[in-house]
This record gives sequence, structure tokens and C-alpha cells, in this order.
Amino acid sequence: MREIKKVAQNRKARHEYFIEETYEAGLALQGTEVKSLRLGRCNIQDAYASFSGNELFIHNMHISPHEQGNIYNHEPLRPRKVLMKKKELKSLFGKVQQEGYTLIPLEIYFNERNWAKVVIALAKGKKLYDKRESIAKKDARRQAERAIKERNAY
Repeated sequence: MREIKKVAQNRKARHEYFIEETYEAGLALQGTEVKSLRLGRCNIQDAYASFSGNELFIHNMHISPHEQGNIYNHEPLRPRKVLMKKKELKSLFGKVQQEGYTLIPLEIYFNERNWAKVVIALAKGKKLYDKRESIAKKDARRQAERAIKERNAY
């Protein structure tokens, strides 16, 4: 079995949002976009997904133009269609209508069949005090692990 190749990851998302659910979906891409993705030239830090009619699109996902693309190159920030089953889309649409929920891409990768996939998260924004609380928990966990490691070293 082949290894899954991660192309881009949104590390900031877990700090900024509470992740409720995740979904795996395909992407409708042009040829030069796929070539750029294979080279790892993608940024999803500020990306988000929204509905337009019955379809889901990812906005602000930057895929750099391919060097040998010449006149066939793509626009780097164009909205890209997310490919999901209709039942999943309806379910997601209902959840997004609730107060405070948003859709954020967490990572893009190529699966074992060599198709570009995106992991989309149903997320709720964190307040400043929530961010401080999660940082404090992380620091406490690190200090505890460090103390255990030092104690076992003797």
C-alpha cells in the first residue's frame, strides 16, 4: 500500500477554532493546479468553504501557478469546487446554518489512488479566553511530561 502524501496543512485552525466534525472530500482542479499541488505549492492558512446554491466552494486557497503552465495556467486564488455526496452536502448545509459554525479546510493530500483530497472541518470560533485556556492546558501537560521524564532519568 502506498503512503499518503500530505500537501498542505492548516495548523492555525486548531488554535483558532473548536473542531466539531471532519469530512473528506474531493476537489475539482485544473491540470496545472494538480501539478503545482504535487510540488507542494499550496497555502490554506486563510481558506474557508461556503455554499453557493447547492454546491460547496473553497475560497482563498492559494495554489501557485505552475512554472511550465504558460497560457494554460490557472488563477491562484480562484474558488474551487468541493466534491461531496449530495446527502453529505445537505447535512453540512443544515449544520452551517446554525449560529457560529463555519467550514475550514484542515489539510490537502493525495490518497492511495493519487487523487487530491481535502479534509474539511465543521468548526466554531474560539474566544480569546478559550485560546488562553487551551494554551495553559498545553503548557501544564508539557511541564508534567518534563517532570516525569526527569524523574525517570535518575
